[in-house]
Amino acid sequence: MNVIDVTPRPAAVSAIVRFLQSRLMSTLGILFILTALKWGTLLFVVHQYETVIITRFGKIVRTVTNPGLKIKLPVIDQVHRFDKRILAWDGPPTECPTKDKLYIIVDCFARWRISDPFLYYNRLNDERSALSRLDDILGSETRTAVAAHDLVEIIRVTKGRKPQRDEELEKSGTLLPSTIPEIQLGRGEIEKQITERTRQKISDFGIELLDERFKRSKYNPAVAEKIIERMSSERHQIAARFRSEGRGEAANINGQKESDVASISSTATRNALETEGKADAEAASIYAAAFNPPDAQEFYSFLRSLDVMRAAFEKDTTAVISTNSDLGRMLKSMAEAVAPPKPAR
Repeated sequence: MNVIDVTPRPAAVSAIVRFLQSRLMSTLGILFILTALKWGTLLFVVHQYETVIITRFGKIVRTVTNPGLKIKLPVIDQVHRFDKRILAWDGPPTECPTKDKLYIIVDCFARWRISDPFLYYNRLNDERSALSRLDDILGSETRTAVAAHDLVEIIRVTKGRKPQRDEELEKSGTLLPSTIPEIQLGRGEIEKQITERTRQKISDFGIELLDERFKRSKYNPAVAEKIIERMSSERHQIAARFRSEGRGEAANINGQKESDVASISSTATRNALETEGKADAEAASIYAAAFNPPDAQEFYSFLRSLDVMRAAFEKDTTAVISTNSDLGRMLKSMAEAVAPPKPAR
């Protein structure tokens, strides 16, 4: 059974109702719904690692933290996604002076996350603005912390560190005793100070700073070149000192060698002369013992005469000798000795 509404309506209202109930409006509605479903203007997905804020005409209407498929009003609702994971900040290298007036370049990195999406959206709106704000705050705190400490505090980590030493080299004087300056805080404590100070300043932006670390610390290129030249000069001076000491030691060794050679040669010469003198003395005593008897003296005179004859009478020599001379009598006796015996009559 059909019920017909017979309540009188104004003409304008009746016209609007008839227009909305027309086939054209039904077709447009169906197309609108299909388009909204196709292009995601009606549905959106929230992932496990993100928080979504829905705004309507720029005003926040709700915050979605549970993952899944969600519904929003097409066109007028806007979806803003914020990552719940730990995010990285890698700032630009910062040049700053230390307390002991040394200019260094410090390169830092940090880890942060969005702690309050509502506050984060109102103050920063997107990640680019957050990174820019972190550049300003972390860069300022890093410069302040570096300027308040010496270079050794920025570089060193452990306290009470002792250098390795070679006692033999230190005793010889070729290596001077070295000491490492003590530190009060160290790099780890300075990093914690930067983290705490920055954390207090960025809490109003809905950001939580988890950690900040020094990635690299180095000298300014202009200063580094001068430091390298100075270190090279110091090494050259040490090398020159070693070479000088080596040449001095070589001269001492060569002098000692020449002294030892001269001493050995002198001793050998003296021993040789002593031996030669003893031999000459013994030979003279032997000769004296041999030629002292009368027979030995005559035999010696005979040998000397033979030596004289050998030297005087060479080949093709003619000499006139008196028979009364010693040489003549010797020759005559030699001739009689070698002459054959005469036959008996």
